[in-house]
Amino acid sequence: MSNSTFIGTVVTEGRVRPEWIDINQHMNVAYYLLAFDLAVDDLWAKKGLTESYIQSGAGTTFSVEGHITYQRELVENDPYVITAQIIAYDEKRLHQFQRMYHAEQGFLAATCEWMHLHVNPALRRVSPWPEDILARFAELAREHSALPMPVEAGRAIRVPKPLNPDN
Repeated sequence: MSNSTFIGTVVTEGRVRPEWIDINQHMNVAYYLLAFDLAVDDLWAKKGLTESYIQSGAGTTFSVEGHITYQRELVENDPYVITAQIIAYDEKRLHQFQRMYHAEQGFLAATCEWMHLHVNPALRRVSPWPEDILARFAELAREHSALPMPVEAGRAIRVPKPLNPDN
């Protein structure tokens, strides 16, 4: 499967590990979050938010909101690819959308939408992105500007016709 099949920038690849399989014989929900979170780390490293940057005390990121959708199950040893798409950013925040694909069959397995903050770790307060990292996000956002807005982005959880009428 070529990278052109996947929407967004490929940030990580992997395989579903045996310990990620649950009683239903597919990847457990907790490990989708783990895989998406590891992909965030990979994106950060590619854009300059490296482990050494974080350990230097210059800054770090906190994820303050996230939403996963499960589209199609993955099973043990399935290869996957995770892509990232920048939806929006400003001087302190980044709104990111990730897609997890089956690497060989190409189907969309899951999505994850995030809001990240850049944080000064000494003050434990939100702080501006460094200029060089902000410039890298701007470049990536320009690359993603022609991509369609994900239909899953901004979705709310709700029961369309609830049996309890007060909702």
